[in-house]
Amino acid sequence: MTSITVLGDEVATASGEWVDGRPLIEPEGLPAAIGWTLKPEGLCRDDQCVPVRDRSVIEVGDKVDVAAAASGLDRPTLVDPDTNTVVVGQPNATRRAALLDRQAPDFTLADLDGVDRSLSDYAGKRRLLVAFSSW
Repeated sequence: MTSITVLGDEVATASGEWVDGRPLIEPEGLPAAIGWTLKPEGLCRDDQCVPVRDRSVIEVGDKVDVAAAASGLDRPTLVDPDTNTVVVGQPNATRRAALLDRQAPDFTLADLDGVDRSLSDYAGKRRLLVAFSSW
């Protein structure tokens, strides 16, 4: 077993393992990881459930593939077994609305001095966002 970090609406750590590049976590860790629970009727949160047609896509033995579960909720994922990390993006409807409205969703990141800055801190001002990745 290893710790898998899930970066989504919140940052969560779940006990799990990587099998063939798939991040498998304990079912009880799914609500903290993506905010949803796997039930017989599908992926559920509060009184809302999303049916899961083929549970074998999400369930692997007694574990849950957190990336496949997020994908079933129409949320894109990026998995990195080398760093034990799964990144879960915003739902398609949220991304589409942002593109149509030409409005970026608010987010908070640390600046070069380690101070948290939110996009909304600069509302009404011109801003340029530079994204960089080393991979």
